[in-house]
Amino acid sequence: MRRGPGNVNVYQRGPAQLRRSQVPATTTDERLLEGSDGTEWLHTDPWRVLRIQSEFVEGFGALAECGPAISVFGSARTARDSPDYDLGVRVGAAIARAGFGCITGGGPGAMEAANKGASEAGGLSIGLGIELPFEAGLNEYVDLGINFRYFFVRKTMFIKYAEGFVVLPGGMGTLDELFEAVTLVQTRKVRSFPIVLMGTSYWRGLLDWLRETAVPAGTISASDLDLVRVVDDPEEAVRLVVEGARHPGARAAGRPRRSGPDEAGGPS
Repeated sequence: MRRGPGNVNVYQRGPAQLRRSQVPATTTDERLLEGSDGTEWLHTDPWRVLRIQSEFVEGFGALAECGPAISVFGSARTARDSPDYDLGVRVGAAIARAGFGCITGGGPGAMEAANKGASEAGGLSIGLGIELPFEAGLNEYVDLGINFRYFFVRKTMFIKYAEGFVVLPGGMGTLDELFEAVTLVQTRKVRSFPIVLMGTSYWRGLLDWLRETAVPAGTISASDLDLVRVVDDPEEAVRLVVEGARHPGARAAGRPRRSGPDEAGGPS
């Protein structure tokens, strides 16, 4: 939800933009997951499959030709004057300089920072938005944006079109995306998928708990902790992702930087 002209609520639901009485009381995901005591789901859920299918088709079509990219996660609550925001800008810029597109959730905070860094450095800045009652829509630094209704469709796009993840300090959503990625690698659903955490001081407590509590309890293996790397330097984070990229072509080439007004050349 965001504010439009005249301080009117603007609600983004997929490609549709709603205001005033058209703003729904629940999200699409909420309606999909809510229980039902009757048989109405027999008539509504099969049709939802078509909507879900259309989101996959739209996402695949929009991202298939974007070239190698790196997904960046982080808190939507990161303030613009915070060190973490500056870190996000530097990460996005490093991704662009390496020749990769930068994929974020398209929202504010750390996501906006990474999109800003990528866009200002001449890279492709991608935002994958989600229908939420409190989100502000895609940030102004997104060059290519897609709004999704369903979290699981959006998560597929983050994985499918990225060579790896760089994870900035974040909250519940960031942790969800982080552990889902780690689980996919740990269970070998995806191979050679580098995951890099930015900010040793922020992530140390979590990693210490995993090492000192989860490993002795036998709920994870010590080797599982090797699936993530923790650094403080954006250039090093991007280098680790590029070196571990899933596709050899991505490691070798990356994606050409977007030409600026002074770089565009004509026929020779």
